[in-house]
Amino acid sequence: MADLQDELHTPPEVDPFDEPAEPRPDSHEARPHAAGPDEAPLERAHALLALHPVADGYSGLPWALRHLHWFDLELGECAVDTDLPRLREGHVGALLWSLHLPEGLRGERAVGATLDQLDLVRTVVRNHPEGLRLAGTVGQITDARNCGRVAVLLGPASAASLGDSLGILRSLHALGLRALTLTGASWASEAGLTRFGEEVLREMNRLGVLADLSGASADTIRRVLAVSKAPVLCTRSAARALRPHPANLPDELLVELGAAKGLCMVPLTAEQTGTTVRDVADHLDHVRALAGAQCVGLSGTYDAGTAHPRELRDASRYPHLVAELLRRGWSETDLALLTWENVQRVLRDGEFTARAAQMRREPSTAKIADLDG
Repeated sequence: MADLQDELHTPPEVDPFDEPAEPRPDSHEARPHAAGPDEAPLERAHALLALHPVADGYSGLPWALRHLHWFDLELGECAVDTDLPRLREGHVGALLWSLHLPEGLRGERAVGATLDQLDLVRTVVRNHPEGLRLAGTVGQITDARNCGRVAVLLGPASAASLGDSLGILRSLHALGLRALTLTGASWASEAGLTRFGEEVLREMNRLGVLADLSGASADTIRRVLAVSKAPVLCTRSAARALRPHPANLPDELLVELGAAKGLCMVPLTAEQTGTTVRDVADHLDHVRALAGAQCVGLSGTYDAGTAHPRELRDASRYPHLVAELLRRGWSETDLALLTWENVQRVLRDGEFTARAAQMRREPSTAKIADLDG
């Protein structure tokens, strides 16, 4: 147990002396110009990420910031795993900011808590205009990248955030929501999607809100893959064959997800993938082998209350993961898909599906009592 703890990243608030005051010796800025035998892959990783930055599938920053009385992400914030200096060092170009809720919130309380987080995200982005930009489309993500900003996408949110109302879904979409996790609602359970759940999914397709299936039951996943016209996300799912976590996907579902052109975003957490960067790379190898290079992505899952391998302790450490994949023989084409292109493809396909659906389908007026009552 002690060995395991030594390998995990201890959050700063538990051990404030974990990081030295001077620049870290493994920092890109702090390294001497001459490369050692193991440094060439890291230099290549930085060069590749400069061209193909990371689109991070999950950040718990909104909820983490709620507990801070004051913060400045531009100067650097030691109380969280994510700030603008570390995002820049890690070559992060876009990330989904989770609007997930604590367990047990339902109904009006869940809707209100989600709106509070939306308001907080907009305030944070507005207060950091030199580093962050809110984005809702692929075009806006590209504009943010071209301007040297990190694109912030809203979502995933919890299914409980809807309060079983398609009108609330449309309102959240109008406020910027782009992904919804299909768990924690009566219409998306272990038994699969109900009739109302299928109507929610169709309305999500019409709006351009992507379905996040991390943590969903196998029946729900298979039904979503059958009904959805847009590709789906698993924002925090690795390979269950390598680590038996309930949010990780068994091999047969990874194959089905790949066939449907969905995207499995592997979390960089010790709990789901393992305690070293090599463990995370093993999961990426496994998902790529089963689902295909076009169906695997990255999910930092920073600031979500989970431990990370020490080599991947915060949002600045993506080059170390890419360097490990380069040592394993990943091509630059596959790495570009992993870090940036796969996310852009899924978002673009979701936008195309929404435009087509809006031409032939009016907003749904279905009620849960009418379909599932």
